[in-house]
Amino acid sequence: MTYIVIWGLTAIVSAVIGGTLAAMKNRDYSSWAAWCFVFPPFVIAILLTPKNPGPPPARRRLGDDGDPDRSLL
Repeated sequence: MTYIVIWGLTAIVSAVIGGTLAAMKNRDYSSWAAWCFVFPPFVIAILLTPKNPGPPPARRRLGDDGDPDRSLL
């Protein structure tokens, strides 16, 4: 039981750290936080990536793919 709690706390902490580092490096913080939650060693990957120059990535929403049939999503 304690292993599950330890993994849960590790996953939450690594998601917060991964999302924060991704935002500081001008990357999509939500996807990095999600991947760091699922696989905590991805925090090392975001540490090794260089900062993304230029504007921050655009946030995509459901229905942004231009499909007229999905415009109500």
